[in-house]
Amino acid sequence: MNVESIVNEAKQAAKSAAAKYFQEKLGGQDQYACGFAWVEIHSHESKRLKGNTLLGKKFKSAGVQQNHHRIFQIWNPAGLGVQNVDTLEAGANAAAEVFRKYGFTAYGCSRLD
Repeated sequence: MNVESIVNEAKQAAKSAAAKYFQEKLGGQDQYACGFAWVEIHSHESKRLKGNTLLGKKFKSAGVQQNHHRIFQIWNPAGLGVQNVDTLEAGANAAAEVFRKYGFTAYGCSRLD
């Protein structure tokens, strides 16, 4: 499994979804509620994703970090420099969808600032 390609595909999907939301729903204006969004990757095919496994090491080498609960996550997978939480959340959800396509349990997450 080429984790780096999956991560890149997820980030590209996130960027496309967030940019589309930003243009279509917000008219290109960074407005309304601000916050943060990220994608969490919990497991692969019912096996918990751990940092000390081969798969976990591949995620780390692809630049994916673990949070304080040891869950792999990518903050702002869209890479857009906007504050609108809905835009960022659209990107996080698109990234999670890509990970799910490859058998991972993944969620788009967000919080208001």
